[in-house]
Amino acid sequence: MRSLLTAACAAALMNVAHAQSAVQPPKTWATCAACHAAQGAASIGPPLAGVVGRKAGSSPGFGYSRAMKNAQLTWDDKTLAAFLSDPQLTVPGNRMPFGGVPDAGEVAELVRYLKTLR
Repeated sequence: MRSLLTAACAAALMNVAHAQSAVQPPKTWATCAACHAAQGAASIGPPLAGVVGRKAGSSPGFGYSRAMKNAQLTWDDKTLAAFLSDPQLTVPGNRMPFGGVPDAGEVAELVRYLKTLR
């Protein structure tokens, strides 16, 4: 009985470890994390949990620029990729002091990661 319990615990721990590694942020996330929290309260920028499917400029508790509040965007794969690539082109006049991620592969990794934040 004890060996079955030990085996079950070991299997559960492996599943947890696998699940955690499946949502590890890409290296480029460190650039985002300088201003954005994945979870919790707003920092310099708004928290990014639940960003996918949310209207731009609508996270409660954050003071968005007029440009972001008036942007007619809902964050999805396409709009996030465009914004992460060139924030000023996508939402002219936004206050995010970031030039964008030039590598399309890194942008895709960030979008995949953002989709896991709930």
